[in-house]
Amino acid sequence: MLLSNLDLLATAPGGVARLRELILTLAVQGKLVPQDPADEPASVLLQKIRAEKDRLIAAKALKREKNEPALTDDELPFELPDSWSWVALGEVIDIVRGITFPADQKTREAAPGRIACLRTSNVQLAIEWDDLLFVDRSFMGREDQLIQHHDIVMSMANSRELVGKVALIEHVPHAEATFGGFLGVLRPRKIEPRYAMAVLRTPYARSLLIDSSSQTTNIANVSLAKLRPLPFPLPPEAEQSRIVTRVEELMRLCDALEAKGQLGAAQHTQLVSTLLGTLTASATPDELADHWQRVAQHFDLLAGRPEAIDALEQTLLQLAVRGLLVPQDPTDEPASALLQKIRTEKDRLIATGQIKQGKPLPPITDEEKPFELPVGWEWGRLEQLSIAIVDCPHSTPKFVESGRLCLDTNSFKQGVLLPHKLRFVDESTFVERNARLAPQPGDLVFAREGSVGESILIPDGVDACLGQRVMLFRFSTQVSKEFVRLAISSTSFLDALLAMHKGIGAKHVNVGDMRNAVIPLPPLPEQSRIVTRITALRRLCADLRQRLAERQSVQARLAEALVANNAQTSTQQEDECHAA
Repeated sequence: MLLSNLDLLATAPGGVARLRELILTLAVQGKLVPQDPADEPASVLLQKIRAEKDRLIAAKALKREKNEPALTDDELPFELPDSWSWVALGEVIDIVRGITFPADQKTREAAPGRIACLRTSNVQLAIEWDDLLFVDRSFMGREDQLIQHHDIVMSMANSRELVGKVALIEHVPHAEATFGGFLGVLRPRKIEPRYAMAVLRTPYARSLLIDSSSQTTNIANVSLAKLRPLPFPLPPEAEQSRIVTRVEELMRLCDALEAKGQLGAAQHTQLVSTLLGTLTASATPDELADHWQRVAQHFDLLAGRPEAIDALEQTLLQLAVRGLLVPQDPTDEPASALLQKIRTEKDRLIATGQIKQGKPLPPITDEEKPFELPVGWEWGRLEQLSIAIVDCPHSTPKFVESGRLCLDTNSFKQGVLLPHKLRFVDESTFVERNARLAPQPGDLVFAREGSVGESILIPDGVDACLGQRVMLFRFSTQVSKEFVRLAISSTSFLDALLAMHKGIGAKHVNVGDMRNAVIPLPPLPEQSRIVTRITALRRLCADLRQRLAERQSVQARLAEALVANNAQTSTQQEDECHAA
């Protein structure tokens, strides 16, 4: 059944990743292969593991660990078959922490007396041995810190989404290898290592590891005290082998599905890019109309994936800021007159001491103009259109559970506040961060680091201060604030802005570059028409996304049902074979 529905499975949203998770979940719940009543139960296997550990402890070959408390019913995430047992991870798997060494004692060159040392970046789906560090062997305190065949290497300190990541040691290409202090090695006792890997990669285990980790500013840490009690579903020894065989078979199928899906996605992206490129290549409204007729024949392709709808929306925005989305009205007062009105307004505010006189702005060069403007439009610098431009305080505020709203780069997306991402500061911090200029409704907050280009106009009734990595614009009353926000969200604007970044670090925007950035400025009535048109088209794009999400949800449920049914069918077939 799976093989006959490859197209459905390959194209489902996040389909293959979800299928992998489902396969692992079914495997560790005892639902992927049938139980065999002839198998020695897991309780007997557990007794053997305990007897072996007692023998090694008596021989002083193993240190006695504190006994883990018995697992309670509340700690058990699901029911197991009768022949299985719930155990604490530390009962059946030894855990060894990695070595520590001074930062200046590592090198990328192998040498006598040095040993290969794995670090977190080496822990991917499999261990990557190509990029290793080498350290003096004397930093290794115990022989059990040598990597062994079928060890499971775990990232014990990493970002929240990567902490607990595991990879299996299939081979060791060096005579000896160890592992660094941010890693741990899980060494199964009489447990099939690939089955243990399956457990540790399940959504439930990943969730437990992440939730139990201690969090610093950027790093999550998994402690041995939290790892050892992790509930571990233990099947009979013989069933572990059957599970591993079945999981590997289904994962190979997932690999094929993934390759198929990636090929389709790449082809789709290329086609969408080509189609939309014909629209942005239009020089006149008549050309745009001709090009749209051809694109419209393939509109189903533009609405077939979320990223294609995003690209369509950005294309519409590009057309809008080039004057190709709504017609020009020759009776509109030209943008040159609008710029003069803004200049008059700013002169009045300077004369009354409400704002300071800024430095003269350089003329806009031809090199700064990415495209030709319609008649009646003008190029303008952002500072020309602004009454005030204020950078955020260059410090991270101390956040509190409730208090005064603090807007940072996580607070908004696509012009909308995100209630579940809002953060707060106390009153004194709020006052301190508003010392230069208190934000007010209608001001524009722009993300200059992180999610560069995201922006929001502060809604009515919102009283906030600025967090980190944002800046604030207060525009003249003579321009449409929403039009300016749309213009600085366009690809042409952001590409030109980010091209000014010369560093090797994360992309960011300098305040000076933002002040001097140029945008196309239509007559004021046309600004309003553009905003109205884009708002309506974005509603249509949102409707397309909703319909696509609903269709994909059905597709994903079908894919899951297919996998579950395949697993059930396989179990029934094997039961019939045993009965025969």
